[in-house]
Amino acid sequence: MSVNLYQTGVSGLLSAQQQLGTTGHNIANVNTEGYTRQRAEQAAVAGYSNGNNFIGAGTYVQDITRLYDQFSYKEQLLNKSNLGNAESINGDLNQLNEIMSFSNEAISGSIDRFYQAANGIADNPSDIGLRNIALSQANVLAKDFNSLNDNLDQLKKSTNGEIEQMATKISQISLDLAKVNEQILDNKNLNQTGQPNDLLDKRDQLVSQLGEYTSVNTIEDANGVMTVMIGNGATLVAGTTPLTVSVQAGDPDPLQTTLQLNSRNGTVALDGTKLGGAIAAKIEYRDEHVAKAHSELNRLAMSVSQTLNQTQAQGLDLNGKQGLDVFTDINTPTLQNSRVLASSKNSGSVQAGIKITDVSLVPTNEFTVKHDGSDYIMTNELNGSKTTLAESSPGSGVYSTDFGFEFTVNSGTPNANDSFTLRPTENSAALMHVTLNDPKGIAASSAIAVAASDNNVSNGAVSIINVTDPEAARAFTEGSNTKLTVDVYEDPLNVGTFEYRVYDAANPPPAPVLTSGNFSAGASKVIDMPPSPASPAFQIEIAGSPVGQGPFAREKFTVSDVFGSGNASNASIMAATQEQQILNGGKQTFNQALATATAEVGSNASSAEFVADTAQALYTQAYNRNQSKSGVNLDEEAANLLKYQQAYQASSQIISVANTIFDTLLAATR
Repeated sequence: MSVNLYQTGVSGLLSAQQQLGTTGHNIANVNTEGYTRQRAEQAAVAGYSNGNNFIGAGTYVQDITRLYDQFSYKEQLLNKSNLGNAESINGDLNQLNEIMSFSNEAISGSIDRFYQAANGIADNPSDIGLRNIALSQANVLAKDFNSLNDNLDQLKKSTNGEIEQMATKISQISLDLAKVNEQILDNKNLNQTGQPNDLLDKRDQLVSQLGEYTSVNTIEDANGVMTVMIGNGATLVAGTTPLTVSVQAGDPDPLQTTLQLNSRNGTVALDGTKLGGAIAAKIEYRDEHVAKAHSELNRLAMSVSQTLNQTQAQGLDLNGKQGLDVFTDINTPTLQNSRVLASSKNSGSVQAGIKITDVSLVPTNEFTVKHDGSDYIMTNELNGSKTTLAESSPGSGVYSTDFGFEFTVNSGTPNANDSFTLRPTENSAALMHVTLNDPKGIAASSAIAVAASDNNVSNGAVSIINVTDPEAARAFTEGSNTKLTVDVYEDPLNVGTFEYRVYDAANPPPAPVLTSGNFSAGASKVIDMPPSPASPAFQIEIAGSPVGQGPFAREKFTVSDVFGSGNASNASIMAATQEQQILNGGKQTFNQALATATAEVGSNASSAEFVADTAQALYTQAYNRNQSKSGVNLDEEAANLLKYQQAYQASSQIISVANTIFDTLLAATR
């Protein structure tokens, strides 16, 4: 009897000791990140038969379990990936917003100051000082574009560096997880029910760290070994075999780095946009937000350069020469070629470029051109629409589009499946420089002008448009046609039809006219001058309703040479381009386009901040729910400590009683 009582007391003592040890372990790890509270599961020892009864034989600790809820842990892990994604994009967009806001003010101010100088020239075109100020402001404007371009390039490079660091971190976690799996397998005794709890905690903590960078799914086999998958199902850890993640140069853009999964047997490309977590946010930030802001900047630089260069080309400088470009020509061979990126997988020899034909139509998104063996198929990456490009003329290698640019094959022969990425605005801000150095070269004067006869009675008008060669235009009106005249009237026999003639009034009809024709009411007529077959130097547009008073009382307009150092007509046209709606299909001015691009970044940053706050709240809730089940509660553990201490003391008393009984029995037999 005393022996059984002694064994019962010892079993209680040992169980209480293990309970105390487990409770102490919990208390010691109250601040250990990722620790899961443990509990000693106590059970009664099977009793033995004594007559008609079963007498209990004490207790034992059958297992030490983790108070682990896989559902709340999975919820916490999911929300951690969402939080990592939201916080990453929020921080990055805030940085981009600060850069764009500051640069918006700088570039907008530079545009305003340049146009103030242009207005000054319009008021006093012969003032060399004002012309120097205009060129100085043009240099400041170009440098502001260059500076913002450099900032965006740096953002892209630093983001690539962060992506590479995250890939390295993921790889290290993969190696650590494989080691823990191996330790769990080594410590696993198939004849025991116990689990290596602290190793399991360490593994879950590693998975939780991984969840910050990418979305994670796990599967545990019968031996407790875990397979870890990231993103949309790519295996990162297969039991005790780790795989690694690395970056590689993008194709066709080497700076648009991509991710790959590496194993002993080779590599597999990873779609970074589907990985989730912070790494997907970095790729989204680089490929969408920074790329869009960069493209908007390039398009604005392109529009400013082209608009001012075209205006310059329509006028004459102080030397009577056609105005030279103020800024770098947007269609230099270097710029054209840089807008096309050929895939490294191409087997053909094509070298191609993009020529801008209408800046108002140029979008900010990319296009992909693929040769299917017979035709070039262009895909708009914004909406996925496809277009079969048609050659403008056989053998020209020029393929026009509806987006304000031409795809030009400069040399080589394509093979089937050759592909090219088109970026119509690429490098416009980076390569924007002032190319005009002489202040006298600012083309403030127009070459020719139209004067309406005082006898005209209608609202009809004739204007000069598209002056491609002002020197030739001036020579045409001043030399061979000193009294170039346009007359027009409404045909009384065909109401709604206007008849026009262009001739030299010094040699008026019935002598042969330079050109003649008609147009319908509500339309306008554009006439090349000189007429075909000569190359046109300018165009005349007849608009309105120049009804006249009959064939002998026509509306008359005289085109004449107006060049002079005091002529500021072209400078006025240049100054007016500040308020001209040029971008986005002729809907926005320069400053409006810049403000829209900046506001879009600001709006995205504000939305990202809201999403990050929401993600933080959801993660906190999920974390608290998990901790309510798995976390250590010091009050509870303190109570348990007292309870198990009392149990230990009581079991000690049982042993003491058993010893006393045993001693009494021994004394009785002496």
